[in-house]
Amino acid sequence: MDWINPVVISVLVMVVLCLLRMNVILALIIAGLVAGLSAGMGFGESIQHLISGMGDNAETALSYILLGALAVSIERTGAAKLLARGVAGLVGDHRSALLLALMLMACASQNLIPVHIAFIPIIVPPLLEVMNRMQLDRRAVATSLTFGLKTPYITLPVGFGLIFHNLIREQMTANGITIATSQVAQAMWLPGLGMVAGLLFALLVSYRKKRIYQDVELPGTKIQEDAGFHARHGWTLAAAVAAFGIQLATDSLVLGAISGLLIMFFSKAVSWQELNDSIEGGIGVMGFIAIVMLVAAGYGNIIRESGGVEKLVEFIASGMGEQKVVAAFLMLVVGLLVTMGIGTSFGTIPILASIFCPLGLELGFSTLGIIALLGTAGALGDAGSPASDSTLGPTSGLNMDGQHDHIWDTCVPTFLHFNIPLIIFGVLAALFL
Repeated sequence: MDWINPVVISVLVMVVLCLLRMNVILALIIAGLVAGLSAGMGFGESIQHLISGMGDNAETALSYILLGALAVSIERTGAAKLLARGVAGLVGDHRSALLLALMLMACASQNLIPVHIAFIPIIVPPLLEVMNRMQLDRRAVATSLTFGLKTPYITLPVGFGLIFHNLIREQMTANGITIATSQVAQAMWLPGLGMVAGLLFALLVSYRKKRIYQDVELPGTKIQEDAGFHARHGWTLAAAVAAFGIQLATDSLVLGAISGLLIMFFSKAVSWQELNDSIEGGIGVMGFIAIVMLVAAGYGNIIRESGGVEKLVEFIASGMGEQKVVAAFLMLVVGLLVTMGIGTSFGTIPILASIFCPLGLELGFSTLGIIALLGTAGALGDAGSPASDSTLGPTSGLNMDGQHDHIWDTCVPTFLHFNIPLIIFGVLAALFL
């Protein structure tokens, strides 16, 4: 049976294992082996594809560890505590104000100052104490951050959004449908509206109740009791600004993070020993996520080599008939399965465009409808995937004290509140635009 497909089987295995609280790294490895074996590869060939694909995320993994070290260094100087007190003074006891502030930061990280998730391990950990005092459910925070990381690039042609929209234009043009970049925004506003609906439901219904967390000293840090502002805090601020600025100038998170660490060391904001401790602390708090990114890239390589994506789409296309509603739904399900496995909407677009473009024309969808299907299918699964930046980023900040579960507190909430409305609104966009 064609549904017995390497992509379908492996993604289901990964999801089930993660929901059963198996370590995400082990779940990805097992799911990758299942994909390889289902596609007729042996264990040796599957492992070879897994390892060879890991290099695709090597820079991202190193960036995570160095950003973790920078975050620990900032915490050690006491600057993070000053930031937390400042934010606490601004938002008071208004949980909605804090959620809005974090969401806007995440939005700005995609479009205004495209640093992506780099701000999270620096900004969020010092705010955990404030969230604890508010008894703010961190699932609401994870949902707000993921919304800010994802919705802007889907809907707005600015920053990472412009890259995403240009990617859709290039891939559709390469597959016989010539469009302008501006048309992507015209097609994606409706799926974006679906994400707004999901966010409002999460904040106003699902996670309104208070949730109690314990105040825990962050690993690898030393709480500073002195509440005054000192020169080291000024240098710490300069280091953070330099890290972001150099990252923007060089398009390298690695260079940005290293620059920030060196500024803190040479300015004596941190000592030699504290710098060493910060690196160890960065590995402690971010090393897991870095390894997840490496294994996820290897898993994605197995998925691509298995040929399962093409077979899956061909099977679905053969059973669509003339029902546009069914066709649109099944096409989006393909995007969900592929992106859940690969963990990147950007990487999914080239895979799906070669099939969605001729299929959409054959089924009679409008140009805007095909854009909406391709863009939504690519974005589906980015929220909810254990291997996605959009989920790993929020977890990196919220689990700094070990009280936030990556699967049940980030992936499941974002999957339910964003992927379901994306499918609904994506189908509507395909039918009516």
